[in-house]
Amino acid sequence: MINITFPDGAVRQYEQGSTAMDIAKKISEGLARKTLAAQVNGEVWDLSRPIKNDATIQFLTWDDEKGKSTFWHSSAHLMAEAVEDVFPGVKFWVGPPVEKGFYYDMDLGENIITESDLEKLEKKMNELSKQNNSFTRKEISKADAIKYFTEKGDEYKLDLLSNLEDGNITFYTQGNFTDLCRGPHIPSTGLIKGIKLTGISGAYWKGDEKNKMLTRIYGVTFPNQKELDEYLIFLEEAKKRDHRKLGKELGIYTMDDDVGPGLVLWMPNGTIIIEELEKLAKETELEAGYKRVVTPHIAKENLYLTSGHLPYYQESMYPPMELEGVKYYLKAMNCPHHHKIFAAQQHSYKDLPLRLAEYGTCYRYEQSGELFGLMRVRCLHMNDAHIYCTKEQFASEFRAVNDMYIKYFKIFGIEKYVMRLSLHDPKKLGQKYVNEPELWIETEAMVRQVMKDANIPFVEVPDEAAFYGPKIDVQIWSAIGKEFTLATNQVDFAQGRRFGLEFKNQNNEMETPLIIHRAPLGTHERFIGFLLEHYAGKFPLWLSPVQVKILPISDKFLSYAENILSQLKNNDIRAEIDERSEKIGKKIRETELAKVPLMLIIGEKEMNESKVSVRRQGKGDEGTKTAEEFIEMVKEEVKNKTQIN
Repeated sequence: MINITFPDGAVRQYEQGSTAMDIAKKISEGLARKTLAAQVNGEVWDLSRPIKNDATIQFLTWDDEKGKSTFWHSSAHLMAEAVEDVFPGVKFWVGPPVEKGFYYDMDLGENIITESDLEKLEKKMNELSKQNNSFTRKEISKADAIKYFTEKGDEYKLDLLSNLEDGNITFYTQGNFTDLCRGPHIPSTGLIKGIKLTGISGAYWKGDEKNKMLTRIYGVTFPNQKELDEYLIFLEEAKKRDHRKLGKELGIYTMDDDVGPGLVLWMPNGTIIIEELEKLAKETELEAGYKRVVTPHIAKENLYLTSGHLPYYQESMYPPMELEGVKYYLKAMNCPHHHKIFAAQQHSYKDLPLRLAEYGTCYRYEQSGELFGLMRVRCLHMNDAHIYCTKEQFASEFRAVNDMYIKYFKIFGIEKYVMRLSLHDPKKLGQKYVNEPELWIETEAMVRQVMKDANIPFVEVPDEAAFYGPKIDVQIWSAIGKEFTLATNQVDFAQGRRFGLEFKNQNNEMETPLIIHRAPLGTHERFIGFLLEHYAGKFPLWLSPVQVKILPISDKFLSYAENILSQLKNNDIRAEIDERSEKIGKKIRETELAKVPLMLIIGEKEMNESKVSVRRQGKGDEGTKTAEEFIEMVKEEVKNKTQIN
């Protein structure tokens, strides 16, 4: 008999060699039907794999991230089987699950696949799914695996095999398709029901542009058609909200090849949004006791050697410029500069916490294939700050930063979010992480305790910490449920000592401060990209580049419209007049499409009564008001940052 420990700590005994499916069935048939895979001793296994020794077990369903990943990995194999049936002789490279679905890279030889072929492949996948073939795992020797793929003439799988050790090689078979794969997989193809192939692209073999261009087919699957239908509706809405599309339509930003990839040119409308976000951050930080600083865009190599960024981060930095025998780097992060500001003056415990804030411009050399609209760029403007504090002050300071996040969530209507406690991997100390094992344990425990005391929900994620300490990464979801990584709140126990930062404590002794790195609004680039999709371009009044559009019914009301415009501008309300000789219906439609929050219709009646007719974007007529009444209404909404759209 073997002892099986469940997530709740319960221990039960089962026959040696029992599978996870055997155990699930003994608990309940319902659980067995829902389970896709099992996590055995922390490793995801097929449900049919025998368990020979004592183990911990967790059953993975569609509701679990690892369950979905296994489902989509199996779907990639199902798609490959369909492709092999439709395009005989195809050769496959890799087919992993991704955040939402899966893809497979393949060499189709002389065949060219088009969008119309995707429907044919979907039909074949549905046929194969209905056969309900089991995914069967087989351990195989390296020699036999090489023989198998040599006979198939598949140089891609042979290349994969060259990097694998004998004794760790497995094949998986379902129906007529066999693939080199370490697994795991779901029990059978019959569980895959809602099937949609979503796109085709080219992908260089191994990501190297010197290699052959392969065909990549993307897809997504679900356990039922209903969930697929809901996802397709989500995709259509996401297309409408794509920040790249809206950014262009609304004149928010542009990019130009002559400037360079990943380098954003902010247009007037985008610049207004930037200024409003900075204003919000400055007001919030001033109230929270921050002091503002400004630092240069470049620094000498020695600064980043001292901070430790060059050894850990050099691949993401622009190459150095050499002037007068000295290497200079474009600034990839603000923290070393802030540390130098702290070091420029003597400090005592009475000066702490010292909070230094800057909307700093940083440059990071993201790989060309990773650049994506505003979400992955090479020049970014970061809502950065560094808090220098004592150990005794750490908990309240770290919690205050988290409270600032939550305040911002309310302002922007962010209802779903999760805090991720990113931890180090002890095996990578000295490589990916600063080699201070005791400090890692201590600071991770400090962050964990703060989160628990504040009753803030969080999840722990291994091997994602900053190189100098643990951090909280903030994941948020837009109004349509699209996930974004927003910001970070990091603990730093290393750089204070590296820079020789000190303060005089109450015992008149010199002590190194703890440092908190935080960026609640992330960067302008990513946050505005998120807001474009979150609001579908319909920014709240306080943030909208144009807050009011004045629409005179004809030219004879232009003079009155200009008088209203002057009053609005005198009250810092961003307004414009549509002076075109167009019908009022067309002006209203086009202003709606431009997503301007408020319209003022001006005709004979309004001019004679010294009033304006108010119309709200997406909601229609709100009646007439005097200019003074309208101005007060707008100022109140802006002050309260009301989201009415």
